[in-house]
Amino acid sequence: MLQERIESAWLDAFDTVLRRCALQPGDTVAILCETQSRPVLVDLARLAAARLGASAFVLTLPSVFGAVGEPATRSTGASPAIQHNAPVIAALQACTLVIDITVEGLMHAPELPAILQGNGATQPRVVYVSNEHPEALARLLPDDATEARVKAHVKRLRNARAMRVTSAAGTNLSISLQGAVVGGNWGSTTRPGTLTHWPGGLVLGFPAAGSVNGTLVLAEGDVNLTFKRYIERAITLTIDNDHVTRIEGSGVDAELLRSYFAAWDDERSAGTPGPAYAVSHVGYGLNDAARWDSMALYDKNDFNGTELRAFAGNFLYSTGANETAGRYTRGHFDWPMRGCTVSLDGTVVVDAGRVVS
Repeated sequence: MLQERIESAWLDAFDTVLRRCALQPGDTVAILCETQSRPVLVDLARLAAARLGASAFVLTLPSVFGAVGEPATRSTGASPAIQHNAPVIAALQACTLVIDITVEGLMHAPELPAILQGNGATQPRVVYVSNEHPEALARLLPDDATEARVKAHVKRLRNARAMRVTSAAGTNLSISLQGAVVGGNWGSTTRPGTLTHWPGGLVLGFPAAGSVNGTLVLAEGDVNLTFKRYIERAITLTIDNDHVTRIEGSGVDAELLRSYFAAWDDERSAGTPGPAYAVSHVGYGLNDAARWDSMALYDKNDFNGTELRAFAGNFLYSTGANETAGRYTRGHFDWPMRGCTVSLDGTVVVDAGRVVS
C-alpha cells in the first residue's frame, strides 16, 4: 500500500490539471470536501491552487451515512453531503472553479444544476477529483489527444439514433438514442457552467425511458465496480424495457448481484422492477493510458475505479438513477465490459474491445 503524503510528482499532477482548467491568478477556488474525503487530495488541491496564485478556501461538510437498515451505497456519483444547504450552494456559485473532492462527487447530485448556473455575476466550472490514490491520478493526466478523441466521439454519439452492442460472450443489446442526453469527459474543462472529472476519457448517453432491450452478459474478467471486483463466472442479464428482469448465473458473483438488487426491491411499483434495476447510462472508454488490470494492484480503500470506466474499448453499462428517464435511486452498478462491439447506426466504433478510430 502506498503512503498518502505530499509528493512533488503528485503536486505537479494537480498543477497540470488546474492549468488545463485555465485557472488564473486571483481566481476564487472552492475546495469542496467532506469528513470522509481523502485528506491528501485536499492538501494537493490547496497547494496546487496556491502555486498558481488563486484565492482558495476549503469547505468541509459532514459526510452523510444511511439510516439503520438501509443498504450501503457505493459508486453512485451523487454525494449527499450538501443536503440542499443554501449557504453552501451560494458559496460555490460565487467561485470561478470548484474542486470537488467529495467521496462520490457532484456529477449526479441534485444541487449540481444550481451550482453550475452560478449567481448571475459568476458561473463556476467544476472538476471532480475521483476518490483515487494520487498515484493513479498522476498516471492519468488529461492530454490533447484524448480530449480530441472524446470530442469527436461525443459528436458521433449525439448524431446517432441507435446503438447496438454485441459480444462473443452473448451480449446483444438494442439501445435507442432518441431523446438521450449525451456527453463526454476528458479530464479538464475551461467552460463556465460545466463539470469534468479526473481521470477522464469516455463518452456516455443517458437513454430516455423505454430505450434499452436485449441480453447483457457479464463475462469472466468484466468488472463490477460497485463491488470493486473482477467477475469470475459469467452472469446473463435479461433487459426488458430498460430493466433487469432476469439474472442467470451460478457462483458468488451472481448471488452478490441478486442480493444487492433485492435490497432495493421496496422501490418496485405495481410489479415493475424499481429504478435500481433500470439503465442509468451506456457508453464506452477512450483513454489509452487507462488500464483494465489496474484494479488488481490497489487495495479497495485506495481505488474508486474511474480508470476502469475509461480504459479504451470498454463498453460501460450502468444501472440506477437516470434523470433523463425520470428515475431516481441510490442503488447503482457500473460494469465496464471487455470484448464488446459497439455500433452507432450500423457503423462500428468499438470492434471487439478495440476503438476503431
